[in-house]
Amino acid sequence: MVLNIPGGEFLTGSLDVISQSLTIPVLVILLVIVIISIVTLGGVIAEYTSRKKVPIGTIRDLIYDINAAESVDGLKDVISKSEIPKSQKKVLNEIALSESLGVSSREALASKLFEFEEEKTVDSLQKTDIITRIGPTLGLMGTLIPMGPGLAALGAGDINTLANSLTVAFNTTIVGIGSGALCYIIGKVRASWYDRYLSDLDALIDAVLDYMNK
Repeated sequence: MVLNIPGGEFLTGSLDVISQSLTIPVLVILLVIVIISIVTLGGVIAEYTSRKKVPIGTIRDLIYDINAAESVDGLKDVISKSEIPKSQKKVLNEIALSESLGVSSREALASKLFEFEEEKTVDSLQKTDIITRIGPTLGLMGTLIPMGPGLAALGAGDINTLANSLTVAFNTTIVGIGSGALCYIIGKVRASWYDRYLSDLDALIDAVLDYMNK
């Protein structure tokens, strides 16, 4: 439809060119999103099979063992023999090695190490969060863009062009919403793992700091 104002034909024509020129980029990005979603799903499955599940009782006993250590070397030995992930052991051992630091500096080091672990979890969740948000949006764009030529073809009686446009519209909708839903579930599962991981690490850091600051 051409607007009944001076320059209306130019404006509507320009918008039509812009919207149709987005078709290929939207389809390419959706394809990339699908690939990333599938790879991420494989990564979550691999992470689940290799993830060290630490019961609350293990964390409780470890806190008691840390408090009962007879020396810093004994503390390091307790940490090394514990049944917690290697990344947590690394953080706790770095704090245990900070004998030469003052209380404030040791606490600052512990805070920084914990922040670094937090950043790693945020980076891991960020990718799925982005797909969760833009997947359905791109799916909607991929739905609406072909509808313009499709409706024009319907007005001209070209059923084949209309059918092709509707096929593209439905496919992009399914891909966009499906990828977004998959990444939403993956993000929620990972977030629950990482929340527990960080909660355990925070408690253990406090226990080590309490021992070191005696």
